[in-house]
Amino acid sequence: MADRIGELLLKEKLITEEQLNEALEEQRTNGGRLGSNLTKLGYISEKDLTTFLSKQYGIPTIDMSSLELDPEVAKLIPEDVAKRYQVMPVSRTGSTMVVAMADPANIYAIDDIKFLTGYNVESVVASEAAIKGAIENVYEAPEMELDDVLTEFDEEDMEIVKDEEEVDISDLKKAIEDAPVVKLVNLILTDAIKKKASDIHIEPYEKSFRVRYRIDGVLQEFMKPPLKLKNAIVSRIKIMSQLDIAERRLPQDGRIKLKLGKGKEMDYRVSVLPTLFGEKVVLRLLDKSNLQLDMTKLGFEVRALGDFNEAIHRPWGIVLVTGPTGSGKTTTLYSALADLNKISENISTAEDPVEFNLMGINQVQMHEDIGLNFAAALRSFLRQDPDIIMVGEIRDYETAEIAIKAALTGHLVLSTVHTNDAPSTVNRLLNMGIEPFLVSSSSNLILAQRLARKMCSECKEPVEAPVKAFVDAGMSEAEAKKVKYFTGKGCSTCNGTGYKGRIALYEVMPFTETIKELVLNGANSSELKRAMIKEGVKTLRMSGLTKISEGVTNLEEVLRVTMAD
Repeated sequence: MADRIGELLLKEKLITEEQLNEALEEQRTNGGRLGSNLTKLGYISEKDLTTFLSKQYGIPTIDMSSLELDPEVAKLIPEDVAKRYQVMPVSRTGSTMVVAMADPANIYAIDDIKFLTGYNVESVVASEAAIKGAIENVYEAPEMELDDVLTEFDEEDMEIVKDEEEVDISDLKKAIEDAPVVKLVNLILTDAIKKKASDIHIEPYEKSFRVRYRIDGVLQEFMKPPLKLKNAIVSRIKIMSQLDIAERRLPQDGRIKLKLGKGKEMDYRVSVLPTLFGEKVVLRLLDKSNLQLDMTKLGFEVRALGDFNEAIHRPWGIVLVTGPTGSGKTTTLYSALADLNKISENISTAEDPVEFNLMGINQVQMHEDIGLNFAAALRSFLRQDPDIIMVGEIRDYETAEIAIKAALTGHLVLSTVHTNDAPSTVNRLLNMGIEPFLVSSSSNLILAQRLARKMCSECKEPVEAPVKAFVDAGMSEAEAKKVKYFTGKGCSTCNGTGYKGRIALYEVMPFTETIKELVLNGANSSELKRAMIKEGVKTLRMSGLTKISEGVTNLEEVLRVTMAD
């Protein structure tokens, strides 16, 4: 049936033969449905696919985001069947059940559901992403909600511990093992996974205590547990991270590894920081299964990807990735390493911390307290017969000097620097004390990046384009008038935000002869930027405006993450 859908899409010229073959290859490699792979590769939108299927099979579409699913009706189909066929019951009248399907042509699914439930099946079409979200909400909801957990606490047994008072460790240990505390912490950790959060912030204030998740780069508040639970919750997390619960005056770092069943594991990097009103905990979720290592899917435009690929496949030189914390630098570097990872290459990385384990790459965790820093690791790498070296960050003269010398002596070096854009990275290296001729002769390319939220494919809708705002942002008036502009209205799939997922914006500056000459002559970042634009390089703002034209993100997001040129 999947092949049939592919042929029909091809016949209607909604996809090309090359795109169909690529989606079929993706299906053979990673599994999944053909339609899902076509949308994942960006060849057709979820909305266009469901509209096409609806017309093709004469079946109505349904907007899952606007439905309040009855759990009793939804669970008429067992979870494993719903997941196998990507279906979700939406209503039942008499002996007929309305079932949302991602693939309405799957007659085997309809026969199976009829046999299992005893109901007649009436099909409607919904996007696979919406059905997956509904399955997660119905079948995989936490066993207990926050209110249920909190009802188990005996108010009389709990007291707020004042900051000036000493905490009784034995009493605290009892509270930590209290079943509701354990359930509440487990709920926070698992709920963050389901909401696709990247970080969890657990924050005590003078008169309140809150839990926020960072989703698609933006913090959102999700619960406010009672203030009296702050010490028990923080200490429970510290025990799970193998940290010292008696030490409440110094920062601590740890790690939690959770087994979630079905062979899935989740790592949390834990940071505890003493604040005025108690300890703040931030947990970074490290989900290897969601790590995107295919550079073609990160958001690169054709020319930028070509320049980056050419730079990382040179036998020596330095490639720098720059941007603030949380801008996706690690993912870009890991993607480059995955592409370079061959039996013939010796690859070593110095990281702080090592976020994901990569097979075939020698990864070293930094330990400043015992003198193992980036510079010390780099020196050791050069005695280990390396081909490719990755340094987590160049933050001082010593590390920069060794990295550049390695790049000049036949090694490829990848690293990051914290600057705002590609041209200002050159000035940062010069300010560290590196000579202009060394920067010029060793550098292959500098890449700056930001992450912008993508509009939710389930609820994005066309609106009138703000032409003046586009022009003010840097787009030409002619281009601005042609843009088909969309915005997300908010639905259950995107948690009412209008955004789902993120896309990277890239500024890729290769070291051409012109750029090298300007660096040698001591040009400032403004002069380098002008030269870069003249040579056809897109700035971060230009990259963002291109993504708006493609209908991926909106102006609000681009203005949030980029500066005017």
